[in-house]
Amino acid sequence: MADSNEMTINLVVFGRTQTGKSAVGNSLLGSSDFESRCSPSSVTTRCSLGRSCRVLGVTRRNGCELALRVQVLDTPSYPHTALTKEQVSNMVRSALAHHFGKEGLHLALLVLRADLPLCSDESNHTIQLIQELLGPTWTDFTAVVLTHADKAEDAGLSEDEYLHSASSTLLSLLSSVQHKYIFLDNQKSIIKEERATILRKLLNFIRQNKYQVLLPKHSKE
Repeated sequence: MADSNEMTINLVVFGRTQTGKSAVGNSLLGSSDFESRCSPSSVTTRCSLGRSCRVLGVTRRNGCELALRVQVLDTPSYPHTALTKEQVSNMVRSALAHHFGKEGLHLALLVLRADLPLCSDESNHTIQLIQELLGPTWTDFTAVVLTHADKAEDAGLSEDEYLHSASSTLLSLLSSVQHKYIFLDNQKSIIKEERATILRKLLNFIRQNKYQVLLPKHSKE
């Protein structure tokens, strides 16, 4: 935090193929840094860091407005249609250490689709990857982003009704991460006000975690 009137939050996104992971990163950055499209195969094949411009009107410190900068690391999905688990793991571990090894990581965002039921075998692969990369305190540094929330709204489900009918797998996951979750409609361009609301929620999660950061390290050869 070089500027006392500025704050930077460091995020990484994880998720299965076609969950909207890269689109989430774009929404948070307010840009189109990451390739995001419908595809029968995994689109993201390498890690990529995106940086936002200064975002105003989101947070304050000691009564003064802070300019917020957002850094998002987009990662290949796992399971991946072209990469092995070892390839994905090594790639992400190296990128985390390179980009966030000094400043630290504030939050990992696990992206899931709200319009598809979450079964245990479907979530295990990605969650195990996060556990391996972030270590035993991974739940403190992980939040869930439920994309395609518009589909739940179209079905007449409010957030409370959606969670009331959710699978035990999803409810258990949300409980493990201390109910840090966000509903996001990333099928349409996110407007400025919605982006600010989402960033405030992320900042609240970071505040609840007492602004702690996780310092990723390169794996030992």
